[in-house]
Amino acid sequence: MEKRIGLIAIVVEKKDAVEKLNHVLHDYGEHIVGRMGIPYHQRNISVISVVVDASTNIISSLSGKLGMIDGLSVKTVYSKLPKNDEDEERDE
Repeated sequence: MEKRIGLIAIVVEKKDAVEKLNHVLHDYGEHIVGRMGIPYHQRNISVISVVVDASTNIISSLSGKLGMIDGLSVKTVYSKLPKNDEDEERDE
């Protein structure tokens, strides 16, 4: 299956959304390459970036579940170049 690198940008506008956010991210943990969170105290929000390596269906599903959580704003961007399973075998 074709894999892509995706970047999910999350703005946390309500702190009570964090528990649900972490639960969803935990469920997709095997696809997450890394995440970085930055608190923006002056605006009372946090900004989180999550890098994923998965099929477009999985990335879209994760993004959709996050977007349904009240208090989060979510946008996703995809890399232009796909990475196939064959590429992974060559890398090893």
